[in-house]
Amino acid sequence: MSSSKKQALFIASLIILWYSSNIGVLLLNKLLLSNYGFRFPIFLTMCHMSACAILSYLSIVFFKIVPLQVVKSKPQLLKIAALSVVFCGSVVGGNISLRYLPVSFNQAVGATTPFFTAVFAYLMTFKREAWVTYGALVPVVVGVIIASGGEPGFHLFGFIMCISATAARAFKSVLQGILLSSEGEKLNSMNLLLYMSPIAVLVLLPAALIMEPNVLDVTLELGRKHKYMWLLLLLNSTMAYSANLTNFLVTKHTSPLTLQVLGNAKGAVAVVISIFIFRNPVTFVGIAGYSMTVLGVVAYGEAKRRFR
Repeated sequence: MSSSKKQALFIASLIILWYSSNIGVLLLNKLLLSNYGFRFPIFLTMCHMSACAILSYLSIVFFKIVPLQVVKSKPQLLKIAALSVVFCGSVVGGNISLRYLPVSFNQAVGATTPFFTAVFAYLMTFKREAWVTYGALVPVVVGVIIASGGEPGFHLFGFIMCISATAARAFKSVLQGILLSSEGEKLNSMNLLLYMSPIAVLVLLPAALIMEPNVLDVTLELGRKHKYMWLLLLLNSTMAYSANLTNFLVTKHTSPLTLQVLGNAKGAVAVVISIFIFRNPVTFVGIAGYSMTVLGVVAYGEAKRRFR
């Protein structure tokens, strides 16, 4: 086999792993939080972050997947801590929304991330795009409004948490660009995860104990009741790390544009699989709204590339 074919096969394998990890963790989150009686989104997020902390350390320090980057100052560590808190908020909010919303609608709302990123970039850095680029964001927002009206399982609190999580995710990406902008402070995504994860665990542990006080008793009870409970929780947490690792590797071996296109397709695949597994009802209006949002995201990416 030629080197080009080997490279193509390697990239295809990475993309399949990336899709599997992202969609797998999303579906397992929904299964645990809605169908399994494990109603503890903060504790679940803490499990994810614990796995990310342990596996990041093993991957970077022992297996040397990427070179270790050292935190050089206390101000840099404080910036990473701030990013970690925002990141926690986005993941917890997303997990809470899965208790109330179908995965398909959750993905439709999540597709509006570019809209919030553009808003925060303008408000925080005064970075302006061409008007054509902002115009492409109109169908992104309108599509979600249409999808909301056509969603049979619409839940207001779940929708608010989903929108909040999406906004927090966009805020984190803009904040990361501001806080770690100097060459001496820049960290690749895997090293950033290495330092953010333990901080996230320290933030989430007291939050889980205060806001989900019976989490340990119920988790142990569910573990006795359901034979595969612990396996699902372990697999779910491992997939959360795998999603981050494969995202980094796909970005490294392809391009940002390819990643954006693949990301849009991934959302659509997740919607189809979730509907097939959970059998949640969908309407033509809901599908039309989600399709408009995805097409708006594609148009936004293209406009941003052309009118940069």
